[in-house]
Amino acid sequence: YVRTAAGKRTISRWSRFDAARPPLALKADGETMYVPPHFDESRVDMLHDLIEHNPLGILVTNGRNGLDANHIPFELDRRQGRHGVLHSHVARANPVWQDITDGDEVLVIFRAADAYISPNWYPSKHDFHQQVPTWNYMVAHAYGQVRIRDDERYVRGMVAKLTRRHEAGEAKPWKMTDSSKEFIATMLKAIVGLEIEMTRLVGKSKLSQNKEVRDIRSAGETLRRKGEDIISNAMLAVADGKDG
Repeated sequence: YVRTAAGKRTISRWSRFDAARPPLALKADGETMYVPPHFDESRVDMLHDLIEHNPLGILVTNGRNGLDANHIPFELDRRQGRHGVLHSHVARANPVWQDITDGDEVLVIFRAADAYISPNWYPSKHDFHQQVPTWNYMVAHAYGQVRIRDDERYVRGMVAKLTRRHEAGEAKPWKMTDSSKEFIATMLKAIVGLEIEMTRLVGKSKLSQNKEVRDIRSAGETLRRKGEDIISNAMLAVADGKDG
C-alpha cells in the first residue's frame, strides 16, 4: 500500500496481490517447489517486479562437483527470451563458473520478504482455539539455462547496467569513469559473466489466503505495527480483495 496526500490508503502495483487474478501457467513438466493453488503467483509482471526489487538471488547449480549455491546480484532484462534473461557475474576465483557448462539447467531463488505469523494474531483462534503458527513469504524461482560469458565486452556492459541501477538513488552516483581505465580493466579481468535465459518462472506468495478475512487483516495489521511493511501490505491487499 501507499498513502496519498489526503491520507487515503491505496494499493501500489508492487503489492497488488489479490485472489482474482488471471491464470498464467509458466511451469513445465518436472519437479518444482510445492505451491498450493491459493498461494500461486504466476503473473509474469509481478514476478519480474519481485526480481527487480530484490536482485540478490541464490544461484543453485549441480555441476561436476555436486550441488552449490552462490549469492549473486542479478540484472533482469524482461525483453529477452520468453520469460526474460538474468545477467550477472562472479569472481574469477569462484570455481562455480568452471564447475558448470553452457546449457546446464540452474535455479535462481529470489525472496521479497518473510515474516513469522503467530496464531494469537488471528481473532478466530480466540473463538475456536484451532490455529497454529506459520511463516509467510513471497518468492520467485527462476529456472533456466546458463551461459558462461568470459568476455570483456559483456562483463563491462553488465557491470555498467548494475551500477547505473543501484547508484541511481545516490546524490552523486559512482560511475566506472570515476576510476582510471587501467584500474577498471584490472577489475573486469577478475570477474566472469553469467547469462541465464529463464525457461520456467515459478512464484509463491504465502499470505494467509486460506484464512478468514478477519484473520488475514488482523495478522497484516499486527505486522504493520512491527514494521514488516512488505508482507503486511501484501496481506492487507489480499484481505481487501476478499472483501471486495
